[in-house]
Amino acid sequence: MEDTQTFVLGLTGGVGAGKSTVLAYLEEAYGFYVIQTDLTARTLMEPGMPGLCAAVEIFGEDILDGTGSLCRPLLAERMFGNAELRRQLDARTHPLVWEAVRRETAAHRERPVVIETAIPGKEFRDTCREIWYLYTSEDVRAARLAESRGYSAEKTRGIMANQADEAAFARLADARIDNSGPPEETRRQVDRLLAERGIPKMNMAKDRADT
Repeated sequence: MEDTQTFVLGLTGGVGAGKSTVLAYLEEAYGFYVIQTDLTARTLMEPGMPGLCAAVEIFGEDILDGTGSLCRPLLAERMFGNAELRRQLDARTHPLVWEAVRRETAAHRERPVVIETAIPGKEFRDTCREIWYLYTSEDVRAARLAESRGYSAEKTRGIMANQADEAAFARLADARIDNSGPPEETRRQVDRLLAERGIPKMNMAKDRADT
């Protein structure tokens, strides 16, 4: 990113790691502007958007419903059943997602920005000044997903098996946060890392008054 950008942080980790909780803390306590690449990808699959056009070219017009919108369960079924077509769609949409992410990041130069993704790669590394890996033990992740989303142990294992492993996340990251414990411990780790980078809390004056 250009030097005029305040600070661009990348946050990554597996399903159930607690990324949404950390994103909320970064936004509320430090004023970060939050970008989630899965939401960017969803936007690109809206009617008239280039991602949906690519999906129709690859999978056919019958993945659309009667209103011209994407039938997401049908697309998911088609992608699951054909790895080559899924690869083709990823190759078409992945650059579109990161182009949109970079535009959105540049539009918020006055604030620190955090970009969250579960699929780390070169574009992620190139876009972020640094990357944090949110580690959470598999047992804790499975328990959280069962409670928050009702996932079975089998479904959770299947999702985890299709994501990057800890070594892949760790190789890309500049810092590691352990989110296996209580929330206050995770927040302390975030506070320490941001203090080292000179990024102040928005409510520091209030915090001092309360102590």
